[in-house]
Amino acid sequence: MFSKMKNINREHLAWYLYDFGNSAYAAVVLLAIYSAYFKGEVVGGAEGSRLWGISVGIAMLVVAVIAPILGSVADFSASKKRFLLGFSVMTWVFTALLFFVQKGDIVLGMLFFILAEIGYRGGQVFYNSLLPEIAEPDELGRVSGNGWAIGSLGGILCLLLILPPIVLIEGTLVVRLALVFTAIFFAISAIPVFRWITERAQAQTLPPGENYFSIAFKRIGKTLKSIRHYREFVKFIVSFLIYNDGILMAMDFAAIIGAVLFGMNQEQLIIFMIVVQVTSVAGAYLFAVIGGRFGFKPSLLLSLVMMIGVVLAMLFTTTLTGYFIIGAFAGFALTGVQSLSRTMVGFFAPEGQSAEFFGFFAIAGRTSSFIGPTIYGILAAEAALWFQANRAMEALPAEQAGQKVAILSIAIFLLAGLAILLSVNEAKARQAATAAPVPAGD
Repeated sequence: MFSKMKNINREHLAWYLYDFGNSAYAAVVLLAIYSAYFKGEVVGGAEGSRLWGISVGIAMLVVAVIAPILGSVADFSASKKRFLLGFSVMTWVFTALLFFVQKGDIVLGMLFFILAEIGYRGGQVFYNSLLPEIAEPDELGRVSGNGWAIGSLGGILCLLLILPPIVLIEGTLVVRLALVFTAIFFAISAIPVFRWITERAQAQTLPPGENYFSIAFKRIGKTLKSIRHYREFVKFIVSFLIYNDGILMAMDFAAIIGAVLFGMNQEQLIIFMIVVQVTSVAGAYLFAVIGGRFGFKPSLLLSLVMMIGVVLAMLFTTTLTGYFIIGAFAGFALTGVQSLSRTMVGFFAPEGQSAEFFGFFAIAGRTSSFIGPTIYGILAAEAALWFQANRAMEALPAEQAGQKVAILSIAIFLLAGLAILLSVNEAKARQAATAAPVPAGD
């Protein structure tokens, strides 16, 4: 009994450590360093916002297409860890290669980032799908929340380690070296998940004349045919698709918003993201507790309402101090949204189909990532051009006005997703998962 508990705890730790490194990538590449570097240094001007949004969108679209197929293959062949390793290596390699991206290297900067982002987002499908294998149903909320909290600590540590050289050394070389360091940091943190976690599922034998992909399409087809049985899960996924747009738009453009609206330099952006990560730790722990006590759907609704308030506050904030306060509340709220959403999928997925259902979860997340950032980038750039042409604004004020137009779109996505989430019946969704009509072995 003791050895079994010790093994479970070690698996939890390994799962947390992967998020520890995974979040360092998000903090450095998406939030604090590369997004602002690409927009301001590699491209420059409002066009940088457009191309950043397009880059994120392309990566998410690719993952949206492949995630459910590979998720189903992983369920059938018991190969979640192998897929996780493949996508992780992809992230580590292309994050390190961002070192070679300099001013004017727009195509190279987009290509390496897109490939790193495909690895990062694709890996999350298989990382998330391991959750129901290492945690009992009554542990899902706690373990998921711990993952987000410990993951946020990884982002904080990585940012703290790269901040001093960026402050002390001028030029872009140290910024580019920070990307290499982040790739190594992520890779080292991920080692335990591949050594300590054991997949419970057993690989199934391929029927004569079949291959893994034909089986995957058949499994997905059966799930889609039985979609009425999973009606509440579908409603949840639709709501997630929409509100997740708002969450990821805010995350992907936070550094760009700070640089354009408040003139934040690289050091200030790193400190800002450390603040966001610190409050994310608190948000992950607190919302896990609230979810376990009052229900995960009510807790998710609360975190979404908080996030809507944060976004609306951005439209009226005129000081850098105000933006830091907004960032603190945003970190607290958005971690709650992400952690609770992942927990609910774990509850709604039938036994033996966790990777497949997390694959559908990834479709929603990655499709929304394609739509949201692309819309934001185009809105920000086109609105800036309109203000210059029709309001005779100078380039910077016009770009700032364009950012505020795009920020309003974040609130719209959050509100629409919230409205649909209100109709989801959590109890019925859990009941449907325990009486699943799709045999896991098919």
